[in-house]
Amino acid sequence: MSDSENGSSSPNAAASTEKWYSGITQYQWLVLIIASLGWIFDVFEGQIFVASMRDAMPNLLGGVSADSPEVRSWNDMAFGSFLLGGAFGGVLFGMMSDKIGRSKTMIITILFYSLFTCVTALANAPWQMVVLRFFVAMGVGGEWAVASAMVAEVMPLRSRSVMSSIFHASSVFGTLLATAAGAFIVGNPALGENGWRWGFAIGAVPALLTLWIRWKLREPEQWVKARERALENTDEQPGRLGELFVGTNLRNTLVGVSLASIGLVTFWGIHIYGKNALMEKAQSQIIAQAELPEDATPQEQNQVLADNKTKVKRAEMWSMVLNTIGGGLGLILFGTISNRIGRRGAFILYHLVAFGMVVWLFKFLIPNNASEAMLTLVLPIFGFFTLGMHAGYAVYFPELYPTRLRGTGAGFCFNMGRLATAAAFFGFASLDDPPNAIDKGLMLAPLYLLGVVVVLFGKETRGQELPD
Repeated sequence: MSDSENGSSSPNAAASTEKWYSGITQYQWLVLIIASLGWIFDVFEGQIFVASMRDAMPNLLGGVSADSPEVRSWNDMAFGSFLLGGAFGGVLFGMMSDKIGRSKTMIITILFYSLFTCVTALANAPWQMVVLRFFVAMGVGGEWAVASAMVAEVMPLRSRSVMSSIFHASSVFGTLLATAAGAFIVGNPALGENGWRWGFAIGAVPALLTLWIRWKLREPEQWVKARERALENTDEQPGRLGELFVGTNLRNTLVGVSLASIGLVTFWGIHIYGKNALMEKAQSQIIAQAELPEDATPQEQNQVLADNKTKVKRAEMWSMVLNTIGGGLGLILFGTISNRIGRRGAFILYHLVAFGMVVWLFKFLIPNNASEAMLTLVLPIFGFFTLGMHAGYAVYFPELYPTRLRGTGAGFCFNMGRLATAAAFFGFASLDDPPNAIDKGLMLAPLYLLGVVVVLFGKETRGQELPD
């Protein structure tokens, strides 16, 4: 197999004037497609809860209002459990991929999240939802660690950042699938109150992808060589977690974990609530059109909204689509932007603009009842910067570690960020009256500015070969 096909490049590759897509082999495209499909379904398994959280938890609690403190508290616990599971699975399966191989571990992770998402359809109590989200997330966190390492190792240097961005950007299709499931399955009146169960049941479908992986994928040559070195030298053993905190790896790990923590806390605490923009607009319009008396009780208002549940759900899902489309563009373009202004420069740009967009949307536009047209224009830009930086994790983290630690390091950095996020959500859940989406977003927005500071301590890896 040629160097080009394996993703290793000559020392002059960084100076090459070839287009990023020039000379990419059929097998390299296949790796990108399979890794992306795994990530698409990975994200679907996470986002189907987001799309159904206002339906599933109220149903499990006996029909209480979706906006009640009890529902918000249980949903925050479910988010926290999901993030803890992702942290545990990301580290476990990342280490496993360094030890037994990328393709084998990818099969295990996909089977893991497919099985437990499907089982969630059978949940009949809130605590069961919380526990099952933990196990789903184990597979979700592990799949990203494995796939991001494999894409980086298989692609040539001139293509690596763009291909890694495309890989991570494929996540938007998972969100769009979850959005479609939310609009046409979860929110389908014909399926009644249990429509959300069908949304989770289709989570078994990704398991079929493992047959293709087993048939088509082989281990990257960089990983094979690293395994051979490990057999000859005990100092080259793969997947040793302790090495992430030694020497030059320590700074890389601290920066990586900090960036991922900021990105994941703000994703789950800010970005996903872009879906509330047009939803709240629709709710206010429905209440106004109902011509309720001025002294109408919250129960009367909730009943009007319940009678217009489908309309509210479609508005919520349309917000999610606009937010996701913008986020997808931000993810795809991260690689190109980082090739021009550096990895650190791209992170700084995304963090600064994200802070401004959050304050504008959550502090001014939504509270001041901005027009539907204005919200429709702003949501894609909001999504571009609040989500787009996440492609940087797939681009940057694999560049920080040698092959024997790549899955372990990338998986640890990305998924340890989930611990900070889990702590935040368990903290919100412990409050008697957890903050609503707008308040939560404004509380967390300054983290973007902290991200700018963290990036300044990071290593610049633009134009460099992956360390062996």
